Amino acid sequence: MSSATPFRLPLAGVLRLGRPSDIWFKPALSVVASVAPPNLILLALGRLDLAMYTMAGSLCALYAHNRPYAARARVLVWVVLGMVAGVATALVTASLTSDAVILVTVGALLAAVQKTLCDATRVGPPANVVLTFISSASLFAPQTLGQVPGHVGLALATGAWSWLVGMAPGLLRPHGPERRATAQALNATAAYADTHGTGDGHARARAASAAAIHAAWQSLLSAGARQDPTRRALERLLVRAEVALAAPADADPARLRAWAGELRGGRRTLRLDIPGEDAGELLGVDTERAQPRPSLRHRLAPLAPIAARTAIGCALAGYASLALGVGRPYWALVTAASLYQANVTLTWHRGVQRVVGNLVGVLAFAVLAPLAHLNAMALVLCCVALNFGAEALIGRNYWLGSVCVTPMALLITEFARFQDPATLATDRIVDTLIGALVGFVAAIAVTNRRAGDRLEHALTAAERARENAARLLAEPHPAPRALDDVRRALAAALVDLRATADAASGEWWQRALPEDRVVLAEQAGHRTLAATVRRQGLAPRQQDSGTTTEDIRP
Repeated sequence: MSSATPFRLPLAGVLRLGRPSDIWFKPALSVVASVAPPNLILLALGRLDLAMYTMAGSLCALYAHNRPYAARARVLVWVVLGMVAGVATALVTASLTSDAVILVTVGALLAAVQKTLCDATRVGPPANVVLTFISSASLFAPQTLGQVPGHVGLALATGAWSWLVGMAPGLLRPHGPERRATAQALNATAAYADTHGTGDGHARARAASAAAIHAAWQSLLSAGARQDPTRRALERLLVRAEVALAAPADADPARLRAWAGELRGGRRTLRLDIPGEDAGELLGVDTERAQPRPSLRHRLAPLAPIAARTAIGCALAGYASLALGVGRPYWALVTAASLYQANVTLTWHRGVQRVVGNLVGVLAFAVLAPLAHLNAMALVLCCVALNFGAEALIGRNYWLGSVCVTPMALLITEFARFQDPATLATDRIVDTLIGALVGFVAAIAVTNRRAGDRLEHALTAAERARENAARLLAEPHPAPRALDDVRRALAAALVDLRATADAASGEWWQRALPEDRVVLAEQAGHRTLAATVRRQGLAPRQQDSGTTTEDIRP
């Protein structure tokens, strides 16, 4: 049975402030450490006009703070190379033509490529927005072909410095990201255990717990195959979280939270009393680590509608800004690029947040401009402070971070020379409104019919994973490794199903979604998952039954 969900664009809660990220200070301090030294060196040399190119590399320090350090090293290399490639493309284009229409078109295409690659690789925040901001601004920087290598070299050099800044915390806390991910999984599972699997909000809490556990496993797997006592303890804690997810009524939320608190503590060596020493609990870890990841092409295919939205929306926003005679059409282009999320509803939310944050940010710029114009040192220090503020606040709500990002972007344009604040503020307001309006219209016009197809595929995958697990449970003596394999496969399929269903429900102009089938698949999948955990002996069996047909039936 399928049911159509009415398409709405709500305002309630869009601007509500959330709790700050547990590690809000890490990207905030990293960007200060990455941005300040190059800018101060340029200031001492009297070449602040080159700051845009050093900022390109410095802002790479914003990425990958949730990744284990082995994975972070790889991700940051690709982020730096992607940033440098975008800057190089933009500077070569700017050196070959000054036609604003061509520049906007190239900027829109770059934005679409950056958006698609960031989504496909799940690079994480700030995703494509910073890359697009830098490459779009570079398109409108006066340039000769002979200057390009030097400017690209500055971006590459500061990108290398950002890599060092991003990796430095690993010297003091080598397992920090994995410990945080595991702690989040334990706390989410404790919240589900509080409901005993039947209380108010249990379905939402169960989905959140499953997603957190899956994310923690992915964090551990991305760190590589190296084993040590801390890594082994984290894996066993995640097994305990999986047990609590399968049998919430038998779980001890206080104990789960105590383990999470220990992981968040400052001690390098963990002192944990973890039941279940059987190495068989982790039979599936090595198997899952060895499984090949989907190819990049496979991950890019479903993102074609998002890429089209980005290219069309950014191009039209830039053209509209040019038609109105605004001096910096790349601001409208970047505004449009920043809107596009997983579906139209989330894009609407981001649009409202972007407009509100930018308008308040323009007022902040009007207040800061007299201070920043005192001298070049004041300008640099204001930009550094705003970098810190943006990263410290953006985790609470995107609009709050934009209040700092907007004046920072305006002040960066003054590194070459001071400009009239009123003109800058006016241009930014106009471009923000143009970019948000045109960008959102493009999101509505370019429909994502593939969202329904992806949901069907996710449903089929979840049902097939449940059937495989049920078939194995029906055997009299299933192999422990096989049980672990189907358990992890089913858990991953259920997480993907929930994420895909949430994304599809926010789209419009598509066929009715099979919502009832999704609910039934989730319920049956989690029953089978619980039965698998009990069959492995990791959780206590129900008093009235062990593994029964009730546990595994659809």
